[in-house]
Amino acid sequence: MDLLADLDARGLIHDTTERDALGARLAKGNIGLYIGFDPTADSLHAGHLVGQLFMRRFQLAGHRPFPLAGGATGMVGDPGGRSEERNLLDDETLRHNVECIKVQLSKLLDFEPGPFQATLVNNADWTHPITMLEFLRDVGKHFTVNQMIAKDSVRSRLDSEHGISYTEFSYMLLQANDFRHLYEHHDVELQAGASDQWGNIVAGVELIRRKLGSQAFAMTHPLMMRSDGSKFGKSVGGAVWLDPARTSPYQFRQFWVQCDDAMVGTYLKMLSMRPLDEIEALIEQQVAAPERRPAQRALAEEMTALVHGQDAAVAAREAADVLFGADPTGASQAALEAVAAEVPLVELPSSLDGVRVHEMLVQTGVAKSNSEVSRLLSQGAIRAGNRILESDGLLSASDLLKGQFLLLRKGKRDFVVGKSLTEG
Repeated sequence: MDLLADLDARGLIHDTTERDALGARLAKGNIGLYIGFDPTADSLHAGHLVGQLFMRRFQLAGHRPFPLAGGATGMVGDPGGRSEERNLLDDETLRHNVECIKVQLSKLLDFEPGPFQATLVNNADWTHPITMLEFLRDVGKHFTVNQMIAKDSVRSRLDSEHGISYTEFSYMLLQANDFRHLYEHHDVELQAGASDQWGNIVAGVELIRRKLGSQAFAMTHPLMMRSDGSKFGKSVGGAVWLDPARTSPYQFRQFWVQCDDAMVGTYLKMLSMRPLDEIEALIEQQVAAPERRPAQRALAEEMTALVHGQDAAVAAREAADVLFGADPTGASQAALEAVAAEVPLVELPSSLDGVRVHEMLVQTGVAKSNSEVSRLLSQGAIRAGNRILESDGLLSASDLLKGQFLLLRKGKRDFVVGKSLTEG
């Protein structure tokens, strides 16, 4: 199956210009493509994974990806998909955000020297030196206002109560100029992106045709959608970030484990690098035994490993096992660290000799009072590791896991982790 056919089968092609010509060009040999990510936050989110992995698919098929960090366009803001103006960011914030995004992009693409090397570019590098008069002369003259207001992203804003500023209205021209620059200087012939970027992308194709007399191509993929029809993003509640400081690897994994049965097949096809026959087999397993969530678990394992690394994926899985009732005594150091990041945490005294569990449970809100703790202990409802604590609630050094962690559990779901600053 060729690349375009595979993308089609995964539901990853929404629109494309001159499909047959693009297919012929891809068959001819190495092509450069780019997708832009505006650094409006210091982290990308799960909705960006489609675009990142879109480039990864092209790279694995023998093409050259150019992920673009929009250090310039990020200062303006894309009107697409928004009902009102974005907040404008200052230079320092944008530089910080770009550096953070570089790290995340580098995890999913191969930047090592070679014929298919990924190259990270920042449109601030070629946009900042251009004067306004140069931009109007060299880019603006190739577009009519009629063309620009016909674009869906602009027309919807014109019809809204907020309208659209000239700043955001000009975004399309800036993005078109990005494509022109990358075509001229890096032989980038294809721009891809989410379906709401179609108008901006084809503007770049048109600028290359008019200014350079050359053919370029545009392609969009569908947006990542939630089961309620809303798109993934940072402005909709519950954003799932790629930065582990914002969304931990455990939380990231659990997001995919808990995704709806109705959506998991779509997510697998759009995101997983597995062959399609393996994905179909997973979907069949899911239909046969939805309570076991085989498709969600496979997707969660793969996405967590891709974004955070295999070690973090293993630790997140082990942490989930512990938090859902598995024996914690065999858990790894990394898994216990992951658990400690998700539940109430207390600092342990230098020795557990003579220490009772009461204060820790009350301090963290797991129990309301010492008398409630005593009642729970008498019912055998408190464990330290796998040991059911006696009614006195006394702890001992043998309760430490890896010589450093004390895992307390009330019932099945309420946890507290005590951590010693020094092992042993």
